Amino acid sequence: MKASILGIGCHVPEGMETNEDLGRENSDWNMGRIGEKTGIRARPVAAEDETACDLAYEAAKKLLDRGLVPADEIDYLIFSTQTPDHFLPSNACQLQHRLGLPGHIGALDFSVGCAGFVFGLQLAKSLILARAARNVLLVTGETYSKLIHPKDRTVRALFGDAATASLIGASEEGAGEIGEFVVGTDGSCAESLIVPSGAFRLPRSAATGEEFADSQGCVRSKDNLYMDAQAVFSFSLNTVPQAIAALLDKCGLAGDDVDWYVYHQANQFMMENLATCSNIPAEKMVYHLENVGNTVSSSIPLALDAYVQSGRIKPGQRLVLAGFGVGFTWAVCSVIWG
Repeated sequence: MKASILGIGCHVPEGMETNEDLGRENSDWNMGRIGEKTGIRARPVAAEDETACDLAYEAAKKLLDRGLVPADEIDYLIFSTQTPDHFLPSNACQLQHRLGLPGHIGALDFSVGCAGFVFGLQLAKSLILARAARNVLLVTGETYSKLIHPKDRTVRALFGDAATASLIGASEEGAGEIGEFVVGTDGSCAESLIVPSGAFRLPRSAATGEEFADSQGCVRSKDNLYMDAQAVFSFSLNTVPQAIAALLDKCGLAGDDVDWYVYHQANQFMMENLATCSNIPAEKMVYHLENVGNTVSSSIPLALDAYVQSGRIKPGQRLVLAGFGVGFTWAVCSVIWG
């Protein structure tokens, strides 16, 4: 038995912030330079009353309406999010009800951030190969905009809100296949990408909400997302190329055997440097962030769907997917597109 990606549904909110919008709001931000370096020109932003579960519902509806499998043949719903609607219950439980999925399914959330989709593929594949599920609905949904201080250009210019839903199911001989994985974690760097307050280690208070400016003039509070961009960049360059090399060795492949490298869409500068470090030709790198930005766990499936819809990713092609970021965590895998 094999497991493969049977289909992907995507949804972004209607709200949109362009670089021009940010430039008008912040006259001291060099949005021309930021756009050139990041490759991001606009990013979708969820409405004040719009949540990750709302976005995920729309993405999942688009997928389920295609009728790839009957709804009662879905056995698991797993939801990757770091911006849940509530501490409890899980987004997955709420989404099961909203979608009208049967009560026999398992439903759970997991929080891995930018590596979430690839970790989710590993979980889904494991459930299918263990015969614990026939079909798994893998959902990603993030609204990082709700964590970002509007005066923090290090993160506001990068992150967009989005959700995706992917159907992972058993595949027959000759169809697509989710292959091998290489994963890893380095929790020693957890504070380099963090929202310091809001949970039980440091509950929100008047003190955590006090704003301050850092050495670069970026404003935030402990209630907001903080990213040490240099630490994240160094981690990525030190870790991802090694993980890619380990995966290729595990699969018995050379770099040229891969048709497409689908990395987490962090930003163009980082992805270009990662490609150089791994000797990946520019024409084999997937780029899909100009009008969506860094959508965290949704970035890889958004990019996959865009390239499939445009005819660039074709059945039978071999892909390498690489997710990396908050935690720090990383997960890479091989996929033959079905």
